[in-house]
Amino acid sequence: MKYVVFACLILISSLSLAHQQKEDNSWWWSNAWWNEGKIETPQNHDLKVSWESYQSGEVDVPVMVVRPNDNKKYPAVFFQHGRRGLGELVRRHAKRVAARGFVVFAPDIYKAHFLGTHPIEHDYALEKDINAGVDVLLKRKDISTSRACFYSHTRGGYYTLKLSTTFKRQEKDAACYVSYYPHLQDPNAPEAEQVYGYAREIDQMTLPTLVFIGDQEQYQRRRVIETSIKVMQDNDRDARLIIYPGVGRGFDFRPENVRTFADDLASKDAVMRAANFMRKHLAKYKK
Repeated sequence: MKYVVFACLILISSLSLAHQQKEDNSWWWSNAWWNEGKIETPQNHDLKVSWESYQSGEVDVPVMVVRPNDNKKYPAVFFQHGRRGLGELVRRHAKRVAARGFVVFAPDIYKAHFLGTHPIEHDYALEKDINAGVDVLLKRKDISTSRACFYSHTRGGYYTLKLSTTFKRQEKDAACYVSYYPHLQDPNAPEAEQVYGYAREIDQMTLPTLVFIGDQEQYQRRRVIETSIKVMQDNDRDARLIIYPGVGRGFDFRPENVRTFADDLASKDAVMRAANFMRKHLAKYKK
């Protein structure tokens, strides 16, 4: 009997030690902050906004270009809107990215096809118009990199996933992938696939990936996102999911009448982390 008790004590002790083992915090820990009180200062730039257009077949695609208001060159970011379209709330997000020191190229593919916001079905024909925009961005004279990072939210995450894999942009034109609560499944897939599956393009994804969600994200979206990131990690890809407590879907652009302090904290933290992430990966492709 005493041997059984001794074995149980050893097991409990082992479990206790395992519980006390610290999770990997190297991706966010800062000795400079913890020991010396220093916070990394974000870049802030005054902005210049212009509206341009490019051709995709017979379609004229309007595009908002946002960049620091000076004559310097900056890294390239391809910003893809989701189901909301490129309305005022989403344009503000593009500006927040550009204010960190990037040339942000944001096509309005719904306006190009006279579509309303929040379409249910996915139109695969729109993907070629987005793909054409990447070439236009990379030919610009005011960018400092030979590649771009893809930046998106909601269904824009699916568009940029397809850009990366189906259109093979990850092989020579893209440096990284950033997305807020992306739709990582074919929007036209059956309901069961929307909840329990993930886009098969995830298996092909090789770009360094950073994804943000709130812990109150819709179950069917959160499950697919978490599964997709785990698949990438299991494939030894550089993929990270950041989950913010106390917020749900749309925390980056929720308007003032419904916006919370937690929304603001999450959106500020996310855009700065995204900027640091993109700057790191785009630095490898300076012209």
